[in-house]
Amino acid sequence: MDRPELYSKVRRYIAYVSPYGITQLQFKNPYVIAWWSLAFPGLGHIMICKYLRGYFLFCWEITINYYAHINLALLYSFTGQFQMAKDILNIQWVLLYIPTYLFTVWDSYRSTVTLNQQYILGAREDAQVKSFNISLFDINFLDQRIPWHSAMWSVFMPGLGQALNRLPSAFFITIWSIFIIIQSELLPAIHYTLLGQFNSARAVIDPQWFLNLPSIYFYSIYDAYAKTVYLNKLFDWEQAKYLKNNYQSKEFLMPFCKGDERGKNMYIVSTFDHSTYLELAITAIQMKGVPKENILGVSMDKRDEERKLFDSIHSSDGLSLFDLPIILATLLCLFGSIYGFLLTWGPILWGIIGIILGFTAGLIIRLIITKDIAGRQKKQRSPEVVLIIQCEEHQLEVVKDLLWQNHALGVRKLILN
Repeated sequence: MDRPELYSKVRRYIAYVSPYGITQLQFKNPYVIAWWSLAFPGLGHIMICKYLRGYFLFCWEITINYYAHINLALLYSFTGQFQMAKDILNIQWVLLYIPTYLFTVWDSYRSTVTLNQQYILGAREDAQVKSFNISLFDINFLDQRIPWHSAMWSVFMPGLGQALNRLPSAFFITIWSIFIIIQSELLPAIHYTLLGQFNSARAVIDPQWFLNLPSIYFYSIYDAYAKTVYLNKLFDWEQAKYLKNNYQSKEFLMPFCKGDERGKNMYIVSTFDHSTYLELAITAIQMKGVPKENILGVSMDKRDEERKLFDSIHSSDGLSLFDLPIILATLLCLFGSIYGFLLTWGPILWGIIGIILGFTAGLIIRLIITKDIAGRQKKQRSPEVVLIIQCEEHQLEVVKDLLWQNHALGVRKLILN
C-alpha cells in the first residue's frame, strides 16, 4: 500500500489516522510490553501496534495451549497434583509451544526498544499528522477522551474500550473473549457463585479455557486506558502544531508594540486546555469578524516532560499509577482462580479477591515508590494554551462570551497602565 500523500516527503511520521483506527508510535516501557507477552503471547505485540504479528501469536497461543493442555497442567502443578500435571501434558504440542513462547517475549521487548528509537526520530522530524479521515464506511479523528471511560467499558466487556480507539482490535478481542467465556462456562459459574452454590460453580467451569481469561481481561482494561492516554497526548501535539502553523502570525500586533497607538486596539487574554473547544472558540471568533492574523495561540511546554517519557500512562502528572496495579491484579486473579478450585468459595470469588488484593497492593507500592502522595493531592492543573485576541472595542463582549461558551479556563481584558 502506498504511503498517504501527506507523508510522501518525510521518512518517519509518528501516527496515521485511518477510518477504522489510529496507529501511532509512542514511548512505551519494554518491560511492561514483555510482561503482557509473558502473560499471553500476542498481547504485547498488539499493544505496540504490531497487529498482524500479535493476532497470529494470539491465535497460536489459543491453539497450542488447548492441544498441549498447558492451563490444566498449571492448575495441577500449583495445587500440588504433579503426577496429574505430567499425565495431562501432550509432549508433542508442548515442544512446539516453548520456542514460540520464548520468541514472543523476546521479540516484544526488542520491538518496543526499536520502536522507541523510531519514535524519537519521528518526533524530531516533526512531520504533520493528518487528524481527520472520512471514508464510505466510517469517520475517525483525533479527539480528547477520558481514559477511565475507556477502561470502564473494557471492565464490562473486553474489547469495548478498544472500540473507542481502534475497531479491528476491538473486534478481535471481543470475539475471542466471547468465545472463551462460552467455552469456559464462565457465566453459569458466576450464576452459581452468586447463589452461593460454590461446588456447582467449581464443577461447571472449564479450567482449560477459564485460565485464559485473567490475562485477556486485564490486558483489555490496561490497553484501553493506555491507548486513550497516548491518543490524548497525540491530540495535544497535533493541536500545538496547528496553532503554531496558523495562529502565530508575524503580522500579529503585540500590545503597545512600536507603531501601535495606545488604546486603539483591545486585547483579550484567555487560557484553555487542549481540546476541540479551543478550535471551536477560535473559528467562532473569526466568524464574528476578527481576522486570523489578530489571533495568537501558544501551546505551553510542560515541566520535565522529557524526564517522564516512560511514565506516560497517568495523564494528570506523567507518572504511571496503572501499570503495576493491573499487573499484580492479573497475577493474583490467576492464582486466586487456580486455588479457588480447592478452596470453599470457588474460583470466581477467589479470583475477585485476588483482583482486589493485587490492584490495591500495586497501587500502594506505586505511590510509595513515587514518594509524591502529598504533592499529587496539592497539585493543580495548569493551563495548556494561551490565547490572545486583538479586536475592536465593540467586539470585546462578543469575543469574551464566545470564549466562556467554549470552556475557557480564564478570560481577561488586557489593561496596561
